[in-house]
Amino acid sequence: MINSTDFPEPAIIPVNGVELEVFEAGRENKGKPIVLCHGWPEHAYSWRHLMPVLVEAGYHVIAPNQRGFGNSSRPAEVTDYDIEHLSGDLVALLDHYGYDDATFVGHDWGAFVVWSLALLHPDRVNKVINLSLPYQVRGETPWIEVMEQFLGGDFYFVHFNRQPGIADAVFDANTSRFIRNLYRKSVPPAPPEPGMAFVNLALAEAPLGEPVMSDSDLAVYISGFETSGFTGGINWYRNLDRNWHLLADVDPIIQQPALMIYGDRDVAVPRSESLTEFVPHVEVVGLDCGHWIQEEMPEETNQVISQWLEQQDATSD
Repeated sequence: MINSTDFPEPAIIPVNGVELEVFEAGRENKGKPIVLCHGWPEHAYSWRHLMPVLVEAGYHVIAPNQRGFGNSSRPAEVTDYDIEHLSGDLVALLDHYGYDDATFVGHDWGAFVVWSLALLHPDRVNKVINLSLPYQVRGETPWIEVMEQFLGGDFYFVHFNRQPGIADAVFDANTSRFIRNLYRKSVPPAPPEPGMAFVNLALAEAPLGEPVMSDSDLAVYISGFETSGFTGGINWYRNLDRNWHLLADVDPIIQQPALMIYGDRDVAVPRSESLTEFVPHVEVVGLDCGHWIQEEMPEETNQVISQWLEQQDATSD
């Protein structure tokens, strides 16, 4: 049960052969849509701090739990979570609301979906705002192959692909502990442990660092994954090489105005050295936080996003 008085009640909306649990605010601002796309292991609730700010700025805010998450559909086939399906869900969501295009905001995996949506359906995206994950350049070798070569078989992307079902079962059996141990900040640096880091985290007795959010907010995430399990979200990872093939023939340049927000303490995702080559109209901002940007520094995140949107509106008038 969502337990924030500010967070809207969801609607179940049929799109693209599935049903999405969608949290909507600012319907009175119809005509100016902005779609918020969460990452893994997240929930639309991760946008609770940003939604009222965007409504106040005049936006119709649409925050889906994407397929595999919360009370949205969880198809059984792994290939039902490839980028064609994930981007197709968002296109169909725009169609449902009667919009030709929208501004899209993504964090983590949601950022990958938003970058890819701008490549596959450029006419449906008018602006891009992404957090944590920069544009991923499509090199000559599929992504999982590259990761396996350089980062080894225990790297979580590789592990999810090469040992299907193993991590899912551990996370499902330790949902509360995994989420509580994962959502931390100011974690002291330590040498890497043997084994798969996320599995180790799900089994660790005590969390390190400081909590990113309150117990009541964590409970929303925990409840969401107790409902959905983890396999649907992990299946996004299991399509990474398939996505590499699906993106083979698209123009790789993002033409839309873009805002990229990094967490300067994020150890999971390095900054891109080639971002402006592929996203020429990007503005880059770094905040003094880790990976969970909008959870760790909500006020600063809201300010950066709202100011950038205001500037974009001013230049387009």
